[in-house]
Amino acid sequence: MNDYDALRDYLLRQKQTEFVLSFEQIEEIIGAALPRAANRASWWDSLRSPDIKMPQREACLAAGFVATRMPDGASVRFTKRKKDGRR
Repeated sequence: MNDYDALRDYLLRQKQTEFVLSFEQIEEIIGAALPRAANRASWWDSLRSPDIKMPQREACLAAGFVATRMPDGASVRFTKRKKDGRR
């Protein structure tokens, strides 16, 4: 079990196709503080550098969601992927 399995499980239970969670809400879900790197948009971008395995990205993709850090720098938009794998 990695640190982001709880996020994956949370996302799997969601019925909405798009929603936003604050960093604080994500930390509550995973039961730990997010690393400083979470402030960078690239850390969340599920479609960028797919050859580089990152546990937070893998958790989102495994649940069928694409994550995008919001411009406020303190929240993340989760968007359900279409069946063909695109947003």
